Amino acid sequence: MKEFKSGETVLARLIRSDELQAGLQFFSEDGESIQVGAWTYDKEKTLPAHIHNEVARKFLRTCETLYVISGSLKADIYDDAAAKTAETVVYAGDILILLSGGHGYEILEDGTKVLEIKNGPYPGAERDRRRI
Repeated sequence: MKEFKSGETVLARLIRSDELQAGLQFFSEDGESIQVGAWTYDKEKTLPAHIHNEVARKFLRTCETLYVISGSLKADIYDDAAAKTAETVVYAGDILILLSGGHGYEILEDGTKVLEIKNGPYPGAERDRRRI
């Protein structure tokens, strides 16, 4: 797992598809606004049924997680002052967790498919973001 930081602040984490290990592993810290984990289990493994309890949570910003289904993209990573701090290429099967700062993307292959997951509820573009 590669972390992109501005000082001590983690802006993003990149998990390559070949880093996924057997069992359950999480790539986020308990206190972060978005929780990202992956499972790798064999046939006939059962996971106990459960219901998540209602727990009040407070989010100060939107966090995103991208899973590249196919194709690839270049992600530019920015700090909270809108300064570009890094760029990385994200390939099919990779996961990019965006925790803080800003980001922009350039699609590198035709037909690139990405699953984007973020915390909600969504307050609309005007309240949620500012363009860099």
